Amino acid sequence: MQQSQGVGAGRIIILNGAPRSGKSSIVEAIQAGFDGVWVNLGVDVYVRHATPLRYRPGIGLRPGGERPDLEPLIPRFYAALYASIAAHSRLGLNVVAEFGHHDAYSRPLNILSNCARQLAGLPTLFVGVHCSLDVVMQRRLAEGPERQGTYIPVSPDMAVPAPVLTWQQQVHRPGIYDLEVDTSTNSPQACAEEIRQALERGIPNPSAFERLAAETA
Repeated sequence: MQQSQGVGAGRIIILNGAPRSGKSSIVEAIQAGFDGVWVNLGVDVYVRHATPLRYRPGIGLRPGGERPDLEPLIPRFYAALYASIAAHSRLGLNVVAEFGHHDAYSRPLNILSNCARQLAGLPTLFVGVHCSLDVVMQRRLAEGPERQGTYIPVSPDMAVPAPVLTWQQQVHRPGIYDLEVDTSTNSPQACAEEIRQALERGIPNPSAFERLAAETA
């Protein structure tokens, strides 16, 4: 697909982190505060509004190989969504998208590197969104009672559901980013400002996605 004549590629921000790490709040801050049009094409939008109910959580599958029956669809879901991200950028629209990328399925699917190759040549900033376990748990508990099964002790005064701990262990592998932010120490607006400043400095060469694409090419 060619860029429209006279239209430069839109910038792309990919946020990666565990559930309740604050990614959606950063997306909101970017859409509210950045110049230009920023289209949200992340996991929440895709799962809640595009994925048929019987195939959910789709690309939101947790680490651990819990639904191998859905796994054949996951690479195609991701490929379709990243193709849309690329199409928006080529038409001059900025995109911000939040994901929980991991490769802890019942077998490795190498989705992140394949997604990186789909955005080859497009200005993509890959941002790792970190958040401490205690803050993640505070956010979870504020939403209501937990129904996540076995809790695992992580310190003398804190235990967490097994899926929460697994997310923290898996979502930042291999940990190759252009920028990393922490929502347990900074507000969404402050994290968005860090991202804005990174965009103004320019995307590194090679970018994180270029390095990820080359790893398994």
